[in-house]
Amino acid sequence: MPVNIVVLGAGAVGAYYGGQLARAGHEVTCYARGATLAALRARGLEIRTPEGAFQVGVAATDRVEALGPADFAIVAVKSYSLADIGPVVRHCARQGTTVVPLLNGVETAERLALLGVPSAAVIGGLTRISAIRVAPGLVERGSPFQVVVVGEFDGRVTERASRIATAFRGAGVNARASDRIQVELWQKFVFIAALAAACGLARSPVGPLRADPLGRRLLERAAAEVVAVARARGILLADDEAARVLGVIDDLPAAMKPSFLVDLESGGPTELDILSGTVARFAEQARIATPVHDTATVALADRARR
Repeated sequence: MPVNIVVLGAGAVGAYYGGQLARAGHEVTCYARGATLAALRARGLEIRTPEGAFQVGVAATDRVEALGPADFAIVAVKSYSLADIGPVVRHCARQGTTVVPLLNGVETAERLALLGVPSAAVIGGLTRISAIRVAPGLVERGSPFQVVVVGEFDGRVTERASRIATAFRGAGVNARASDRIQVELWQKFVFIAALAAACGLARSPVGPLRADPLGRRLLERAAAEVVAVARARGILLADDEAARVLGVIDDLPAAMKPSFLVDLESGGPTELDILSGTVARFAEQARIATPVHDTATVALADRARR
């Protein structure tokens, strides 16, 4: 059954999933501005994948008041842009739309609440995908995987969570509703924070770093620090969580650069504050040592602000 979906943030992730959902027959409206808005109105979304390419029409607007009630809204901006999109998210939530954030980090729900978004409207969400924005309205997925996990923060598997997962699955995405979304958010956080800190400090793709004994030690310690912080906050990660994450890192292509390193090298804004910055802040609260993430937070901060 078709559902009504709003996409807030028509960059790589938002445009990709918006395109897939639109192709599956759902009603998709993208909130966009400037060149992206013009491209969506003129050509719709163009999606390239390892399996092929397609183009699909979507509705597009830059007027908040034009966004009516929807079944759910995908929030897919970079974490440092969340405050900018906050009023639009709040508008959607107050109309009864379920908010599905697909951002990095483990504090998105709390940050949305501080922006005035009703907590009851927000569901936990994460994605695992490698996608890039080639041009306005044009996105390319390079990874063989496209995973979306949603879940209620109280652990219930509700009808709305199941409905959202079903919509994604019907669009060809490996999607499911989880009864432990907090744990899964932290599992992803261990991976992305460790990889960002180590590759950022070394200014290196993952391959050369993990091949160097000291580089591998850096990765191991970066992952172990995040796991320790998670446990200090009551998150029940597995005993072998750090080792599991290192196994995932070992399977990455040697030339792979985390998006944090790409942003760092480009001189633009980065997600340092919600990655190593968050680890260091939580560690201070718990009075545990996280020297790798403390160092990353300090050493990369000036570059990140340029």
